[in-house]
Amino acid sequence: MEKYCLEIAGLKRELPFVKINDELAYASFVVISDKQLIETAAPLLAEKIRDCDIIVTAEAKGIALAYEVCRQLGLDRFVVARKSVKSYMKDPISVSVRSITTFTEQKLYLDGNDIPYLNDRKVCLLDDVVSTGESLKALEELVSKAGGTVIAQAAILAEGEAADREDLIFLQKLPLFHINEEGGYEEIA
Repeated sequence: MEKYCLEIAGLKRELPFVKINDELAYASFVVISDKQLIETAAPLLAEKIRDCDIIVTAEAKGIALAYEVCRQLGLDRFVVARKSVKSYMKDPISVSVRSITTFTEQKLYLDGNDIPYLNDRKVCLLDDVVSTGESLKALEELVSKAGGTVIAQAAILAEGEAADREDLIFLQKLPLFHINEEGGYEEIA
């Protein structure tokens, strides 16, 4: 198996493998530029999310998805946690995070201008894929610092053990892969 074949709501995609280490790999799902997949997945997620006041996502792969889910829910805006401080940010707050797709610790920043959109609001955290859950934990910490309450966490795909989480809304499981002695990839059940 050179690529993983994924099917979501009738759409098929071939995902390349990315090594985590010599024994483990994941199938790389990059949704940010896949308009057709976003337009297909967003209404399915919105139907499951419902009663939130605002969506929060992390830069960058979840941005297009957050836009479309907000549109489906009839929300006026969403908030993006950035990976660096931008010149337009006022009094940003930050948290540290380490995810499966990055090799080093990074920070997520919330613009102080976004705090009024989160304070005393019901928030849904949204990502493309949840694996370890570290990105969602960091987003939840930012939302809490801003005075919001996370009422839902959602993603298109739940990778590996994330699919066993009862608090996560997702459309489909994405397996992790063992790298065998011949260098091939075998799905971990």
